[in-house]
Amino acid sequence: MRNLKAKVFNRKASDPRNKPDQILEALELRQGQNVADVGAGGGYFCLRFAEAVGRKGRAYAVDTNPRFLKFIKNSAKEQGLNNVETILVAGEDLALPERSLDLVFMRNVCHHLTNRVEYFKKLRRFLKPKGRVAIVEYKRAKPFTFHGMFGHYVPRETIIEEMKEAGYRVKQEFDFLPEQSFTIFSK
Repeated sequence: MRNLKAKVFNRKASDPRNKPDQILEALELRQGQNVADVGAGGGYFCLRFAEAVGRKGRAYAVDTNPRFLKFIKNSAKEQGLNNVETILVAGEDLALPERSLDLVFMRNVCHHLTNRVEYFKKLRRFLKPKGRVAIVEYKRAKPFTFHGMFGHYVPRETIIEEMKEAGYRVKQEFDFLPEQSFTIFSK
């Protein structure tokens, strides 16, 4: 299937400068786990998650764009991954199985959410007791860059404060990404 925007997203996510292998290593995924990639875009990370959690695990591609989800479904089929499930989101309500996720992964999504504290509170019901939320988000951008002009970033401090307000605590922080913050939270 031809979806140029999904391919561009995947090319950016897989770029070695964005350290996708280090991100995956930091997430410490194991066989049999269930992971939701919220704002999956072209599915680069979702498909990597599906490989990491194996046949007994599940990778959910969650997005508001049905064309992206179709692209991901086709890519999973081409790669022989039968553990990928796509979920179309309307608004900010997720149709995920409750208390089933070991990890919710969000990459460059927070700046799109209108009421993040409420959103993060709602996410809690999908997590297992030891479930985690990993957030990769653009750092504060220079004023005359795309991210700066269009507000496509949320400062790390803001994310930490909002997650705390939603009932999470910082579990791990990483500083190896050049343009993004990377924080893992637990309930």
